[in-house]
Amino acid sequence: MGLTVELLTNDLSIHGQFYDLSTFDAALNRVMDIRKTAQRYGRKLYCHRNFANVQVASQMRLQQAIQKLAKDKRRSVMQWITSHGPFWDDVRRHGCDEYFECNGEIVTDTAVGEAAYRCLDGIGTCLVSLVPSSWDFSPVVVEWRKSDEEAQTVAVVNYRDARAMEAALRAAPTQITSWEMLADVSKARCTQSAFSADCFDPLQGYPFVSKAAQDILSRLETLDQLKTCFDSEGNRTAEGSRLYQKHFTGDRAWFSPSSPTEQSKFKTEMTFPHPDILGKDLFCPWHGKVNYHLPLRIHFSWPVTAADPLYVVYVGPKLTRR
Repeated sequence: MGLTVELLTNDLSIHGQFYDLSTFDAALNRVMDIRKTAQRYGRKLYCHRNFANVQVASQMRLQQAIQKLAKDKRRSVMQWITSHGPFWDDVRRHGCDEYFECNGEIVTDTAVGEAAYRCLDGIGTCLVSLVPSSWDFSPVVVEWRKSDEEAQTVAVVNYRDARAMEAALRAAPTQITSWEMLADVSKARCTQSAFSADCFDPLQGYPFVSKAAQDILSRLETLDQLKTCFDSEGNRTAEGSRLYQKHFTGDRAWFSPSSPTEQSKFKTEMTFPHPDILGKDLFCPWHGKVNYHLPLRIHFSWPVTAADPLYVVYVGPKLTRR
């Protein structure tokens, strides 16, 4: 089964087993790492709206345990499980009268039952479980029993750490479905780049084109990778030189500067407010190119160095169209 957009937090993987805060903290860290990794690939990690009330220890619910964590972590986790979600029970597919069983346990009304139903319905769905727990295995084999039919069995992939999930995500291309999603995925995945707040706004109003979005993301990832290719003395590494030769030189290069004539004629168009310094501008004639029926450009600061931020200031239609 190929991994798609659906990842459900396994509420059954918290069952009162955490007897000390440090063990719970480490387990929660792994889940938050999975959530962050999923976001980088345009995926969301769903939880149940009642997730805050699961029993972490005999005398402590999840929400109470989270209150004992560091302030920043407490805020981000609470926003996820109480307000931001997303929540799988808002888009629930299986009914309360369904009968799902796993290892002799009824799992109807849980993420395990929901994931099994979606998989049987042809929707690639995976679980994310906390460990240590009684759910430290994969796949999770679930039986769906109906009174008038034979039981159906499905194996649901169950992730417990970000590394295994990221390997699967890399093998499954991100399906970008809007310019807004392109902006979110790009900013999440290209961690070495500094995007101006409005750099994707010029795409609004133009019909979304999936191939163009994928090409933009590929160029942004290459640019972001170049930012990592410097040694301790600030010199470009062998990998950086390879990327530069492949994508920044030649007639078919992904990246190039505008011609001197264009730089003079369209200087105003290629000058952008500095993302970090109020009142200062950045002149960015270097650009990445994506060509389909509407030529698109990615303008960014140049040169790319080890010490200076890499600013991406514009993603949209070609600025030097005549």
